[in-house]
Amino acid sequence: MGRNLAKDAVEMAEKRKNLLNAGFRLFTERGIEQVSLNEVAVEAGVGVATLYRYYSSKPDLVLEIGTTVWSEYTAKNMKKNYAENASKTAIQAFDFYLESFIDLYRNHKDLLRFNQLFNIYVKNEQISSDKLKPYNDMIRLLEQRFCKVYQKAEQDGTLRTDIPEQEMFSTVLHLMMAVVTRYAVGLVYNDGTDPEKELLLQKKMLMNEFSALP
Repeated sequence: MGRNLAKDAVEMAEKRKNLLNAGFRLFTERGIEQVSLNEVAVEAGVGVATLYRYYSSKPDLVLEIGTTVWSEYTAKNMKKNYAENASKTAIQAFDFYLESFIDLYRNHKDLLRFNQLFNIYVKNEQISSDKLKPYNDMIRLLEQRFCKVYQKAEQDGTLRTDIPEQEMFSTVLHLMMAVVTRYAVGLVYNDGTDPEKELLLQKKMLMNEFSALP
């Protein structure tokens, strides 16, 4: 009797998913550098030889985790964005865009912690641009989403367009990601302030800065 190829494919996909989930948990909790591939295999409930059949090196595993977790989050967020922003003005869509960063802080602190560790690891390991391409292609979906907001602004005039689109996108992305990440990992001056209150204030400041409304 021949092998059941469909069953084998399902089992392989399940093992890969378990490895990605185990790696994400361990890397987020303890740091990427501090966790070995053997520990990931044990956490996933497979032998280390099985792990190496899927990932030949630690960078390969880390890159796939980063690409997968952001792809899943972005897909859900963009679906919600499309449903809620279809009839909104550019400034209203921009408000939703900023709110998505605050959602990361509220509901996905583990993703923000992993992302910080991921960026440090990629830089330290000097991972090539070729290997980073799938991850970077996925991140560009955020730029495409912002592009639609900017195009709508050119039509309805509710959002500033005197600032080049790429400059505005880069500024907002880096600023908001840096802020929500610092709050998520606790790298802020702890004087008893409410992090979410400060995030909402920063969002309001950006709204005021980029609004074209009187």
